[in-house]
Amino acid sequence: MPEIHFKGKEYVYNHHLTVPYRPLIPHPEKSIGNETGNLIIHSDNLHVLKALLPRYAGKVDCVLIDPPYNTGEERWSYNDKVNSPIMKEWLDGNPVDKEDMLRHDKWSCMMYPRLKLLHKLLSENGSLWMTLDDNETHHARMILDEIFGTENFVCVISWNARKSVQNDTDISTNNVNYIIGYAYNRRQSDRRLKKKNADWWHSSPGFVFLPKDIDRSRYSNPDNDPRGDWKADPFDAPNIRENLTYYIANPNTREKFLPPEGRHWRTEEENFKKLLKDNRIFFGADGTSRPSLKVFASEKEAYGEIETVWWDEIATTTDATKALRKIIPEQRFDNPKPVELIKKIIFHTTRKDSLVLDSFAGSGTTAHAVLAQNAEDGGNRRFILVECEDYADELTAERTRRVIKGYKYRGTQRQELFRVRLTWKKLSNPAQYADLLDEVKRVESQKPDQFDKISKKIKNGDLIVTGETKITERTDGLGGGFTYYTLGESTDLNKILAGEHLPDYNSIGSWLFHTATGEALPPP
Repeated sequence: MPEIHFKGKEYVYNHHLTVPYRPLIPHPEKSIGNETGNLIIHSDNLHVLKALLPRYAGKVDCVLIDPPYNTGEERWSYNDKVNSPIMKEWLDGNPVDKEDMLRHDKWSCMMYPRLKLLHKLLSENGSLWMTLDDNETHHARMILDEIFGTENFVCVISWNARKSVQNDTDISTNNVNYIIGYAYNRRQSDRRLKKKNADWWHSSPGFVFLPKDIDRSRYSNPDNDPRGDWKADPFDAPNIRENLTYYIANPNTREKFLPPEGRHWRTEEENFKKLLKDNRIFFGADGTSRPSLKVFASEKEAYGEIETVWWDEIATTTDATKALRKIIPEQRFDNPKPVELIKKIIFHTTRKDSLVLDSFAGSGTTAHAVLAQNAEDGGNRRFILVECEDYADELTAERTRRVIKGYKYRGTQRQELFRVRLTWKKLSNPAQYADLLDEVKRVESQKPDQFDKISKKIKNGDLIVTGETKITERTDGLGGGFTYYTLGESTDLNKILAGEHLPDYNSIGSWLFHTATGEALPPP
């Protein structure tokens, strides 16, 4: 397998092994509720990840990280205590800026040991998702290939992070961010298993990307089929197989059709006849078209729909900044991630009782998203957030406190109720156009008293229906709680034996168990 080489790699390759264990020190005065399953930790994330191993090795189902993009404008610092002259020399060059010719090497040195520890924390069904832009995506892929293995690569999602165009260049590249996904143990989903089945996610060891919910707006019932709404899918498929190539006669016109060039029908002729008899073959609204297959919403819902790697319907960083200022107006934070984006990843990659870890927590979007997803589906997901900057309490934790308890807000609260991509076919076909209007009316009629206003607009080719509520006092909290931690002194065996420093019973017990077994200490 190809390896990535960067200056300093030989010093950081096993650096995670030399990082000392440090116990977690709770701060009740900064915590909220009696919820011990959620953690917010203020300290260097490399040390925190090592501190989490005795309790959480192999227990984390989803890692979400938003590390420095290394644009040259962020002015981040490399400060890992690596015992080598090169690394110590680098400290004199902090912070890292655009003039630093070794900034990509420093970024790789910073990320490598952290990704090694994150890999150890993942469960067999776990996955890691890292947001980046063009500056470091290629280096990140090579590091992750080396640590996780190329066979555990899931995908790179392109997220339309900004709608504005960059005008000071020959081509705008600031619109798209990437979300790189790797699994601890990748397996392909078994599409025969129902998505709604509670055991589906864990039917066998390994990670699968949960299908998305179907778009009900694409289904209708123009022929009043007793099986309910359906949509027409092409009856042909790529490639040419002799047993799947035959004439199909339109029963209304007797015109005979062969598959399009380079394609074949999706089933054998005998099975086609069964589908035709079962009224599952559609020949167009006027009955004169090529055959297509009726796919019923009720059947499709059980399996869901395959997600794509182009996400342009999610809120942008501009939207996320506005949302953050509503929650905590006195704080400013550059380019926060939208709650909707993190929620979508959580939906696809976790169960209702999963543990989610964010070791570059920033403004606390991940905690907000976990709490929001739990409120939406009744889940009991837990989060661990790690932030090293001074704003860990005033921003990261404070945002989470306000989301849990509720917060004062004056303005308009919006909730998206319906979204559909507009196409010329939908607008020009009277039946589809009428169905679209009926669906909008149905959405409006279902929520008559829940919102002050239901607005409809077309944005970037999508028809969006949004419920709007005027808020003049406060937004209700999502409930929950967390414990706020910092790290204590390193666990030094010589000091323990000399009686100079004795950690608490739980800390030393979990550390000794993990040191001896490599596993997390089971709960009492």
